Amino acid sequence: MARYTTIKEQHQINGDIRDREVRVISSTGEQLGIMSAAEALRLADEENLDLVKISPNAVPPVCKIMNYGKFKFEQAKREKENRKNQKVIEVKEIYLSMTIDVGDLQVKAKKTMEMLADGNKVKVSIRMRGRQQAHASMGVDVMKRFFEMLGGKANMDKAPVTEGRNILMILSPAKQ
Repeated sequence: MARYTTIKEQHQINGDIRDREVRVISSTGEQLGIMSAAEALRLADEENLDLVKISPNAVPPVCKIMNYGKFKFEQAKREKENRKNQKVIEVKEIYLSMTIDVGDLQVKAKKTMEMLADGNKVKVSIRMRGRQQAHASMGVDVMKRFFEMLGGKANMDKAPVTEGRNILMILSPAKQ
């Protein structure tokens, strides 16, 4: 099970900072220089703000005087916005057969165009049965005809390839 770290676990604040010396940045963003952690904490208390260790790996560690509650809220808001803007690309699958008729091929091509229009990748596959395995080139021809039916609305990420009993081709949406 994955363990999620909260924002509080990512930063040391106020009394948790035990370093002897820290580089301090004021609430306005100007450098205040290197001083003891106690002195930096006193400066933060004078402004009624928190002392937050931003860069613990630096030598000496970098601390900033800021409103930690507001910082935490802004960071959570940014993370939520980033999650909302993510688009998950799915791989959909379309099955063809080596003996598929033209009308059926057109129906499958139309369905594939819908999937590509939604921004998904499409895996096109043919499963060969029995004697069909001896004539894999016919299946590759069916795949090429199918790709031509899409009329430039797809890019071929992976050309038709025979893998065991299957012939596979992967398509992605064409850039307009």
